[in-house]
Amino acid sequence: MTRDSATAPFDTAVSAVVLPGTGSDARFAHDAFAVPLQGRGIATVAVEPDPRGVVASYSEAMDRAALDGPILVGGVSIGAAVALQWAALHPELTVGVLAALPAWTGGPDDSPAAASARWTASQLRAHGLESVTAAMVESSPSWLGATLSRSWRSQWPDLPEALEEAAGYRALDLTELRSVTVPVGVTAAVDDAVHPLGVGRGWVTALPFASLTTVTLDDIGADPSVLGEGCMGALDLATRAKRAIASR
Repeated sequence: MTRDSATAPFDTAVSAVVLPGTGSDARFAHDAFAVPLQGRGIATVAVEPDPRGVVASYSEAMDRAALDGPILVGGVSIGAAVALQWAALHPELTVGVLAALPAWTGGPDDSPAAASARWTASQLRAHGLESVTAAMVESSPSWLGATLSRSWRSQWPDLPEALEEAAGYRALDLTELRSVTVPVGVTAAVDDAVHPLGVGRGWVTALPFASLTTVTLDDIGADPSVLGEGCMGALDLATRAKRAIASR
C-alpha cells in the first residue's frame, strides 16, 4: 500500500464514527483516525466509552450519527469488532469500515486480548488503580503506558466492569464475516501479541470486500495516525474491488 492509494473517493460519507479499544479513550481513537479522515474532508466523531456499558455507548453513537445519512465506522481492537458488527446490521447506512488491530473472531475464548482484559480487571479489584497502573506503565511501551494511564483513570472506578464486558464480547465469526457486504479496510501490527496479525488476515480472507495493511508497534508509538492511514488505504482497495465487481 502506498499513500497514493488514498485518492479514491467516498461518495456519500460526511462523517466517521471511531471507537476506542478496551480500556482506551476517545483521544487515542481521534489520534489514530482524525488526520487521515480530515484529508478526505470527513469529520471524525471519536466516541468516549461509557465504562458502565461500553458496547451500548458505541452502538448508540453510531445510531445517532447515521440519522444524518450513511457514515464510515471504525475503531481499534474491540472498537473495530463493534463497528464491523454494526455495519453488518446496517449495510445501507455504512460506507465502509476502518478496522484497526482486530483482536479475535467469534467468541473471545482464550484470545490474548480477552485474557489480558480479564487479568487486568482482577488485578484492579485486588490491588487498586494506582498499583496496577504503575505495573502496566513499567511493562509497556512508553506511548501505551501514557495512553492507558490517562484512560484508565478517566474510567475508574467502573474500569474493571468495562474490561470484563470487553473480554466477553462476541465478535462476528467466520460465517458471519462472509456475509458482510460493506467494504472493510484492516490494519494489523506484525509484532503485537495481544492483537495477532493472524486475526487481521483471517478477517480479510473471510470478508468479501476487504484489504489488509500492516504496521509495527513502534510505528503506532511514533504516530498513531498510521492506523487510520493504513485502514483508509486498505478501504480504498476494498471499495475499488467492490465497485469493479458491481460494474461487470
